[in-house]
Amino acid sequence: MSRELAHATVLLNEAVEALQIKPNGIYVDGTFGRGGHSRLILEKLGKEGRLIGLDKDPAAIKAAQAIEDVRFQIVHSGFEHLQQILGELGVGKVEGVLLDLGVSSPQLDDEQRGFSFRFDAPLDMRMDTSRGETAAQWLATVDEGYLAEVISDYGEERFARKIARALVASRKENSINTTRQLSEIVAHTVRTREPGKNPATRTFQAIRIYINRELEELESVLPQCMDSLKIGGRMAVISFHSLEDRMVKHFMRDMAQSDKLPRNLPIRAADIPKAKLRQIGKAIHASAEELEINPRARSAVLRVAEYTGGLSDQA
Repeated sequence: MSRELAHATVLLNEAVEALQIKPNGIYVDGTFGRGGHSRLILEKLGKEGRLIGLDKDPAAIKAAQAIEDVRFQIVHSGFEHLQQILGELGVGKVEGVLLDLGVSSPQLDDEQRGFSFRFDAPLDMRMDTSRGETAAQWLATVDEGYLAEVISDYGEERFARKIARALVASRKENSINTTRQLSEIVAHTVRTREPGKNPATRTFQAIRIYINRELEELESVLPQCMDSLKIGGRMAVISFHSLEDRMVKHFMRDMAQSDKLPRNLPIRAADIPKAKLRQIGKAIHASAEELEINPRARSAVLRVAEYTGGLSDQA
């Protein structure tokens, strides 16, 4: 079986079921990847249904072009441009938006992409290899203090200052161009780590998140998802680490609350702006059966919300 076909889509059925696919609806898969979610959505759509896929990775775009279905359209773009893209395609509101965040298994398993310390490969880490600065280029010039801040904030790494100091000292001798160089420098700096975890895990995560602006783009797209939905439409978001999940959780929670006004304000209850989202169920995690097949799903969290439009008659 090829690597493409072997790729296991995380929370496949749970995420698509959460969207409650309407046969003639319009849906957006904001992170096409290798198309697991998209293909299942297409199976559930009727002849008049439509699916728009987005992805910034050229390899994902190539994979998407193998889908010969008039109901499907792929766009080479990150999801932070969601509303602009829908406008350019002549789409107003949609019935559902799905986001599967973070780096994908094919990206991790392609040693030339530089996402993993399991290989000795060029230190790239860009999800969109057609543009932007590589991790190696960034590490060559970044200020030590700022580097420590990135590793601390995005990697939640308690040894961030020591690691940043070591990386800056090392680059004075030799440029850091490969994943092995980076992982070895961190390993020599971080002497203790959780059992079974590579010392460089948090540093790799932090640099990848920074290079790809993952949190900034997520913060940008969440309100776009909500505003792009028809009343009753749903947004489903799968996250893989605490920084992403916290942002998704807080956004859905805040949008599911009515505007909080000062106490004793002379305003009728009927005139108080209502919540725009309704949270659907609790956070969903991978089942034991899925974890046996795909251990990478262990950190996946799916959160779902439905757009209410802030209607005054909301229950």
